[in-house]
Amino acid sequence: MSAQDAMPAAMKNPEPGGAASVVRGVGDGGGVLAILERQGGAWHRVSLETLAAAKQMAAAMNAPTSAAVIGDASSGPGGGLGGGLHRVWAVRHDLLARYTPDAFTSAAEQLIRHASPDIVLLPHTYQVRDFAPKLATRFGQTLISDSTGFRVEAGGPVFVRQLFQGKLNADVRPSGAGPYFASIQAGAFRAAEAAAGESQAEIFSPSLDAAAIRTQPGEPFREAERAVDLTAAEIIVSVGRGIREKENIAIVEELARALGAELAASRPICDNGWLPMERQVGSSGQTVAPKVYIAVGISGAIQHLVGMKGSKTIVAINKDPDAPIFEVADYGIAGDLFEVVPALVEAVRKVRS
Repeated sequence: MSAQDAMPAAMKNPEPGGAASVVRGVGDGGGVLAILERQGGAWHRVSLETLAAAKQMAAAMNAPTSAAVIGDASSGPGGGLGGGLHRVWAVRHDLLARYTPDAFTSAAEQLIRHASPDIVLLPHTYQVRDFAPKLATRFGQTLISDSTGFRVEAGGPVFVRQLFQGKLNADVRPSGAGPYFASIQAGAFRAAEAAAGESQAEIFSPSLDAAAIRTQPGEPFREAERAVDLTAAEIIVSVGRGIREKENIAIVEELARALGAELAASRPICDNGWLPMERQVGSSGQTVAPKVYIAVGISGAIQHLVGMKGSKTIVAINKDPDAPIFEVADYGIAGDLFEVVPALVEAVRKVRS
């Protein structure tokens, strides 16, 4: 993408065909708009991380932050979003009760033309991956997907994306008339930074035509009943190939039980069938951001780091003092895990007894 020296002014495009005319008030436009997602009546964790990214970006640009949720019919849709927001919209329509790409794209387009943001951020979820490229195209833009960071240069954004499973970072500067669109990678920002205070939402009612919706929603895909959602865990104990044999995983399981943590693993452990694939953390597994992540016998290959770098506190246990995992760890123990882990279990039990 070509470079651009400055951010464009807020968009003043006409409303999309079929939509009711909207008169904008002074101060309604510009800034960063975060379009968020709810699941089962609660905010998707990556949505709150995306809101944190939006607040940071807006602060760097000295611009307002706004948020929106599409299709949420529950009361108080601003609850839990935190304070400091310029505007919060609940985008509501009967045709948004269940997700369809046509309806969500049209509703989001109308809201964006009404709000005229300079930048639109979305969580990099399965749902967003389905409709956001189409949404960006309607504004002559390309979605900058799976962004892990940003900076502001000459008043405009430069987004950071990882290439080749995290081996390289690429700077992407959007060009052309805005708004610009980017999705935020899970774990790239900390949701807690968006949690203080409360925001009140206002209703935005888009004009939607049932005849223009070409798909009918089915039942949402669900993992198996026993599947583990590591993204919701506050403490994770993860085991790597340093455990040597499957039978030795019981040592790390004891630590997870003592801490009330979820057990996870690096890819070699799951590839060997020692733990189910649903417990894999990394570029080909789950991306997590717990309060505490304890890496036991994990060297720190980039593919694994991609999946856990957003953790608030990282503790590494590895007998190799030069292991890459120590470069990202907040606390490191260079020692034999077969000695360190049992000692930790004993210490935790003493504290909790």
